[in-house]
Amino acid sequence: MANKFTNWVKKLFQSQLAIPIVALLILVIFNLIRDPSFFSIVILKNNLGNRVLSGNLISILNGASELVILSIGMTLVTSATKGQDISIGASAAIAGSVFVKILRAWSINPGTILLGIILGCIVATIFCLFNGILIAKFNIQPMIASLILYTAGRPIAYWINGGATPNVDSPLLTYIGGFIPHIAIPTPIIIVVIFIVLINLLLKKTTLSLYIQAVGINERAAKLNGINPVIWKLAVFVILGVCVTMAGSINVCRIGLINHETILLDIEMDVILAVAIGGNSLGGGKFKLSGSILGAYIIQALTITLYAMKVSSVAVKAYKAIVIIIIVIAGSPVVKAWLKQLKNKIAEKFAAKATVPVQEAK
Repeated sequence: MANKFTNWVKKLFQSQLAIPIVALLILVIFNLIRDPSFFSIVILKNNLGNRVLSGNLISILNGASELVILSIGMTLVTSATKGQDISIGASAAIAGSVFVKILRAWSINPGTILLGIILGCIVATIFCLFNGILIAKFNIQPMIASLILYTAGRPIAYWINGGATPNVDSPLLTYIGGFIPHIAIPTPIIIVVIFIVLINLLLKKTTLSLYIQAVGINERAAKLNGINPVIWKLAVFVILGVCVTMAGSINVCRIGLINHETILLDIEMDVILAVAIGGNSLGGGKFKLSGSILGAYIIQALTITLYAMKVSSVAVKAYKAIVIIIIVIAGSPVVKAWLKQLKNKIAEKFAAKATVPVQEAK
């Protein structure tokens, strides 16, 4: 039994998830030493009188909801295109603006909310496909292609609502962005779990994952095997359109308004870092969604930790940058190769010492 556990641990730390797991363990241990009650969960009553879960752990899971959803979309884009879309925050602002536009046009009810999400998804997908066409058909680097929408996206979101930052107020939206009555878990956490399950079913029950990775690993070889790279690159941008719509809609429901300047501001860097921390290559190819999801929660845990240490919001980005640089360097191919060489040298020394007594005995 002990050998099986040891082998399982060895396989785990040799896998793609090694870096995010180690980073998460370090954060957990650090917080437990700094404040043993950091991860405690309590039950409180909210403004509506319902019992809800509260605590730093809930804040991490809840606060990372948009980041997790966007990290899933970015992972697929990175795998297929060998680059990153830096306009996801702007695309989410556009989707959120369409969502608010629909909500303000009619009375807010489940049908209106669903219509707003669907239309927001259609509009966001069109803009994401604009990036996809530049990348897939014109072979423009993803970061350069998405720079157009990164610059113009938020002004477009502002224009959709007539140059205003309107608010929306409804108990239904509060349920989506906060808590459903008699359910203690924040609704965004539930939405993320459902979204992850659906994405995993899509990838496992279809050939989507295989074709995306094939295009990302070797586009020429994929063509020779009858796979059309353009179609599958565009497919990941359709999925990204869904992801930015979900993230933008959740954020609107959280705060009850759309502000094109602040909605998911600077989330692009956190999303890209979540993909990198998750052990996924930013050069495309093979991917692991669980790594990106774990990376998103690590970034949010780091943010909550810094706030708990009374670090100012201005300085949080600097501290995060330092920690994330260390994590990314630790997971780089150069460091991995060095660690492998070091491991082999240590193993050779132990093997040499073990053979000495045998030779002396002879």
